[in-house]
Parts: sequence; C-alpha cells; structure tokens
Amino acid sequence: MKKEKLISQFDPNGVGLDNGNFIGLPFDEKLAEIVLLPVPWDVTVSFQEGTSTGPQNILDCSSQLDLMDPLVPDAWKIGLHVRQPDKMILKKNRQLRPIAKSYITFLERGGKIEDDETQKNNLNSLNNECNQLRKWVKKQTGKLLDKGKLVGLVGGDHSTPLGFLQTLSKRHKSFGVLQIDAHFDLRKAYEGFTYSHASIFYNALKINNLSSLVQVGIRDYCESEAAFAERQKKITAFYNHNIQAEKFGGKTWEEICEAIIAPLPKKVYISFDIDGLLPALCPNTGTPVPGGLSFDEALYLIQKVVESGRKIIGFDLCEVAGIGNDWDGNVGARIAYRLSNLMWFSNQKNKKQTR
Repeated sequence: MKKEKLISQFDPNGVGLDNGNFIGLPFDEKLAEIVLLPVPWDVTVSFQEGTSTGPQNILDCSSQLDLMDPLVPDAWKIGLHVRQPDKMILKKNRQLRPIAKSYITFLERGGKIEDDETQKNNLNSLNNECNQLRKWVKKQTGKLLDKGKLVGLVGGDHSTPLGFLQTLSKRHKSFGVLQIDAHFDLRKAYEGFTYSHASIFYNALKINNLSSLVQVGIRDYCESEAAFAERQKKITAFYNHNIQAEKFGGKTWEEICEAIIAPLPKKVYISFDIDGLLPALCPNTGTPVPGGLSFDEALYLIQKVVESGRKIIGFDLCEVAGIGNDWDGNVGARIAYRLSNLMWFSNQKNKKQTR
C-alpha cells in the first residue's frame, strides 16, 4: 500500500493502536523516512542492569503518546518506524551479562586480572563480543543510510552508538556531537572493557571527522576524565554545577543554550543519555545521578540547535530502563519521538536553504 493511502486511512486522533509499531503508526520500514534501530545491549554496565530491554520498553509504552508535535506540523505523516529489537543480540546479551557481572564483582573485591586466568579469558571474550556488536551496528546503520533513511539508534547502554558514529564519519567530512549526559564517558577501557559504556567518547574521539564534542549536564566524573576533557581541544564541557550557578545568577536558559550550541559545526549528532535528565524522569536508569536537565530544558536545547540552522545527521537515545519500568519508557518514547521529528525538520530546513 502506498504511503499516501496509509495516511488517509489512519486516524491521528483515535485510540493508540497496539499494532507493534511505534505509537501505533501505520508505516513499515520501506515507507518510513525515519528508522530507529534498537540495540538491546548492556553487557558492560557497572551498576544497574536492565537497559538491554529499554528499546522494547520504549516501543511498548509508545502507544500512550499523542501524535501532535507543536514544533513540527503533521509530524506523524513523516513516516517513522522502529525495528523490533534483534532477538539474537538480545540472546547474546543474556548469555554474556552474567559473565561480565562476575568479572566486575571480581574487580570490585580487589581481584587482579593478571592473577586469574579464568577472568582474563572472560575479559578477552567479552571484549571480542562487544567488538562484534560494534561491527553489527556499523553495518546496520550503514545499510539504512544507503537506503536514504534518517537514522536514530535506541540503546541499550551508552556503548552502543560507536559503530553508528563510525558509519557517519564515512559520509560526512566533519560533524560535531552534542552529548546530554550525567557522565563524561571518557574513561580508557573502563574496568578493562575496550567498548565500555563509560568509554564511548574516549573511543569516539579517535574518529578524525568528529570535529567537536559538546558535553552538557556533566556531574558525575573522576579527576582523570576532567583533566582529559580540559586537554582536548575538541571538547567543550558544560558542567551541571556551572549551568545551575548561571541560572541562579540570572542567566536565561536561552542564553545558556546559545553558549552550548556555539562550538558545534553545521552538522550535529545528538547523543542523549537519559541520565542527563533529572532522576525523577529516569529513576530506573543504569546509573542515576542527582541534578540534571528538565525534560523541557533538554528539548528546548535541541530545538535551538535546529533553529540555529544546524542539521541533525543522526542521534542515539540510551540508558532508558527496561521492561517493567513504564514511567521510564513513557519519558523515553516521548524523547525518541521529538528527536526524530526535529532531526527530520532540520534536514528539510537545510534542503530549503540550499535551493
């Protein structure tokens, strides 16, 4: 069936359909302009597990959303499709997570990897499997981009987008990343995991075409990460305590957003770790931290990115709590929808400007 006919037959004001699609929308992957790729993976998480089923939780809770987007008229007509989480990836995650948990417990109790051959072998195996996941993400996102789709990634933990960033680097000579997060994620192979959730941007900075990294809401970090960020010319960090001090001192959020956006180039990738928000909005995420942005502050910041004339070339939404945590899924679904709509709108806006 053609897209136009599906649109004519769909009632955006009706009951939220439980049809297996995001928000009950009628579009399959072929007809969709935007495709969200779930990556159900949380093997290396160091605190609370469960975000591997975050993508399914978002999908399940999305039927409660209404379709009106005040910033993007008729947004539901764009064509948004979320793939079902890959069963093989989810199965592999279930197999590996207990091994990783045992290894992490070993370290936390003072164990030395060089003294334990079993744990050394476990670490090597886990690193290999995480690398295979990175390759899978790189391949899947590449295929979608080759089909002309706008792509968002839904994790899982925050290690999952690295392959996507590497794919984008093959298609864009220069792009920046706007990271909303409680954490720097700049640790080198945290706990021995090359592709740890806490190492995503240490790894991403090795991508030559990634020209700038703007980190917003940072409030839980170690001294070495802060020193590393200070040394890196590509990094501009907006610490949560500084943001709040500026607000308390009378600066408007709009003024702060303008300063955040200024270092970003024309093309921007949004990396949205849900723990960048106030914990009341994501109470069951993997590593919740007091403080953070409100829902409206985060979306206003992304809105200002689009209004500045910059183009969103992709995004990820990670660390949303898994099945059974409906509130987390509700918030995550709303962010995924607004991110998708604003990404599409920024691309349309740039098309018009270049005509």
